[in-house]
Amino acid sequence: MNGKRDFYEVLGVSKTSSDQEIKSAYRKMALQHHPDRNPGNKEAEDKFKEAAEAYSVLSDAQKRAQYDRFGHAGLGASAGGGGGFDPSVFSDFSDVLGDIFGFGDIFGGGSRRGGSRAQRGADLRYDLELTFEEAAFGTSNKIKVPRHEACSKCEGSGAASGSGPTTCPTCNGHGQVRYQQGFFSITRTCNQCQGNGRIIKNRCATCQGEGHIVAEKTLELKIPAGVDNGSKLRITGEGDAGSKGGPAGDLYVVLHVQEHEFFERREHDLYCHVPVSFPQAALGAEMSIPTLERGEEKLSMPAGTQTGSTFKIKGRGISKRGGAARGDLYVTVDVVVPAKLTREQKELLTKLAGTIDAENKPIQKKILERVKEIFS
Repeated sequence: MNGKRDFYEVLGVSKTSSDQEIKSAYRKMALQHHPDRNPGNKEAEDKFKEAAEAYSVLSDAQKRAQYDRFGHAGLGASAGGGGGFDPSVFSDFSDVLGDIFGFGDIFGGGSRRGGSRAQRGADLRYDLELTFEEAAFGTSNKIKVPRHEACSKCEGSGAASGSGPTTCPTCNGHGQVRYQQGFFSITRTCNQCQGNGRIIKNRCATCQGEGHIVAEKTLELKIPAGVDNGSKLRITGEGDAGSKGGPAGDLYVVLHVQEHEFFERREHDLYCHVPVSFPQAALGAEMSIPTLERGEEKLSMPAGTQTGSTFKIKGRGISKRGGAARGDLYVTVDVVVPAKLTREQKELLTKLAGTIDAENKPIQKKILERVKEIFS
């Protein structure tokens, strides 16, 4: 009589349990009795093997049906039927253990990263400085980007003319080597080919077997109007060349916009301060306001304008990306008090002061808050 325990009893489930219930029960058993969590505990190791063997049968629909009908005898020399514990059963449920312990393909059941797989090239970054006007109206710039390109001499193979890469004899082209340690089957990167799966005996003299060289490429960029400081432009396929036939990476151009000596930018609107004299503010005046286009815009300031008053000139801001619309220009006037006066000016101001009643009382805080709300 076979001395093995009933597989359902091992996992603590019934014969009517679903696949998910069986999987969950095995997860619990594996977590409890795994040798890494019970070093030197022979009993825990045996229970872990027993649970693994039970799961390898009950997780397979065909094996489970055969086991339900004939028991252990019905499995023959396949999993659990005889001949002792087979470490290869781990390949059937590495996903279960990987979820618990983070082993990935340590048991040999995961996907292999064979050296023949194409790899995408790395993305590159280029920092470009623009003037305030270039960012506002758009421009074209030529840039030189150092990057890895496929070697034209060996066409990216890394091998000298008339030869080519050969399959690595150590890993047979898989890029990984499996080692048996006890009942574990551990997979590691092949040391001979460094995971490539191929080795090059006769290296290309131009690229020294790398398959790519560092070259500088000149690109012409079209900077759209309205870009701002920190904006990024993505240029597809202009990064490092891929390997083993993989696509090239992308180039990301990060824009750095210089400050303007006169204007301040807030999104798509422009702000500036213009000094005015007391007579201009009191009597009103027509002023010429410079714009980004290097032309001037007329602004009528009404009589009695107070310092800090802000006026809007519509459509003289920054272009909005992707459209023809533009932001606005906001002009704040600052009444300038002269530091030095002539005798005649003093006499005139003294006469004026005698005709104006001024109460030097603090301005209520609520009024200041309203002003801030209007112009914020």
